[in-house]
Amino acid sequence: MKDKETRLQYRRERTRGKIRLKAGDRPRLTVYRSLKHLYAQVVDDNSGKTLACASSSCKEFKAGKDLSAAKKVGELVAKKALAAGVKKVVFDRGAYIYHGRIKTLAEAARAGGLEF
Repeated sequence: MKDKETRLQYRRERTRGKIRLKAGDRPRLTVYRSLKHLYAQVVDDNSGKTLACASSSCKEFKAGKDLSAAKKVGELVAKKALAAGVKKVVFDRGAYIYHGRIKTLAEAARAGGLEF
């Protein structure tokens, strides 16, 4: 049996491979979930630059890692992406299941104006 980190990398790469097939020229909205915070960023893979980012550790709000923090991070990243001129993205959930905080963040980003 492979260790936990190796299995995580396999799942992450499997998800990214599927995203690369259907992304085209769209930037991707990638999510990272740590034990304390949530992080989201819009990345343009063609130029290798981050267009917008938000996290629950930002100074804009004081929130932890619960569902309300995920909702705020989703709204904030959508607002920053729209300000940067990005409207259509591809959602990259990484190795995480589309459930709970990840799902809440994605729904909040959709409600904030991002299309994916």
